[in-house]
Amino acid sequence: MEIDEILSNESLRQREFPVVGRQIFLGHAGVAPLPARVGKAIREYSEMATVGNQEAVIGANRFEGTRRLAARMIDADPEEIALLGPTSLALSYIASGVSFEPGDNVLVYFADYPSNVYPWMALQARGVEVRFVQASQLGRIGLEDVRAQVDGRTRLVALASCHFISGWRIDLNGIGAFLRERNILFSVDGIQTVGAFPTAVTHVDFLAADSHKWMLGPCGAGILYVRKRLHESFCPPVYGWHNIRSPDFVTQEKMTYREGAKRYEVGTPNFLGQVGMQAALELLNEIGLDAIAKELLRKRQWLVPALREKGYHVLQADAPNDHGSGIVTFYKPGTDMGTICEKMERESIFTSLRVDPEGNRYIRLSPHFYNTDDELKQVLQQL
Repeated sequence: MEIDEILSNESLRQREFPVVGRQIFLGHAGVAPLPARVGKAIREYSEMATVGNQEAVIGANRFEGTRRLAARMIDADPEEIALLGPTSLALSYIASGVSFEPGDNVLVYFADYPSNVYPWMALQARGVEVRFVQASQLGRIGLEDVRAQVDGRTRLVALASCHFISGWRIDLNGIGAFLRERNILFSVDGIQTVGAFPTAVTHVDFLAADSHKWMLGPCGAGILYVRKRLHESFCPPVYGWHNIRSPDFVTQEKMTYREGAKRYEVGTPNFLGQVGMQAALELLNEIGLDAIAKELLRKRQWLVPALREKGYHVLQADAPNDHGSGIVTFYKPGTDMGTICEKMERESIFTSLRVDPEGNRYIRLSPHFYNTDDELKQVLQQL
């Protein structure tokens, strides 16, 4: 199945993505609706689980395929992928599992999504200095901004691959290569790009992403990537029967972690969520990540000037393709954006209202590959 086939065949589009028969959904940077095949996979599993052991009916190795699909999306090794959601939990794992000494510092972005700020702020209680990136515009973080604030005591830099309001995608490779040269760890909140754009972890040490946004999967099912060379030194304080070897469920005198990223999967998995995430990843793999990214940028390239023609200010309107994303956020001075958002919802157009640290309000559009140009034109007509 290809994107052109979906966009040109309305019956196929509605069959695969039932939400389009009810509303124009442009909120994939928030919580996405499930594709039909994802819902089907969850239903089929839940039905099986009513007549047997929830674990046994699914098979012991069912989720190794999920691990492989997730690894392929970010150019990682399957052994580096833990099946763990939500993103907030995975980021907290990272913050708690890295070794710090008093006087070390971490660099984060205060105007980032709270999930990627609070775990690092909490390190202050351990004597870690928390520094905040100074960006010229909301979310527009470049290598020069990072270079200006790291030093010999910087232990880790934690950034989002794409800002959740402005839609600016950072240069993962450029920033990551710079940090690698200085032996500084790089942690990435990848939830706004994984499933929408290639998000290679070539120069990334940690990455977390739940499936409920661009991956089109369920809430509470996601991935945690940890670079293989860090497995022995990275130890989040979580212990259970699953991540510590317990043959025949018998407690051992010596605690030994399981191999690979399974050492971070502490207990019984979220089977319902992981079944859905696997179906979602299979769908994205079938469509192709490069094709999805190309389509999202095509939509952005004509949405931005169309909004500006109507007198709206678009955040990061000048972003080149390597920094643009599926997020298009806009406002008009002197206009109540909340009222506009509510009006569109009454017309069955789902968008997101977002607020920055200064209290400015914006409407955020985040269409996915299956949204048609006609749908976006209807949005412009309403505006």
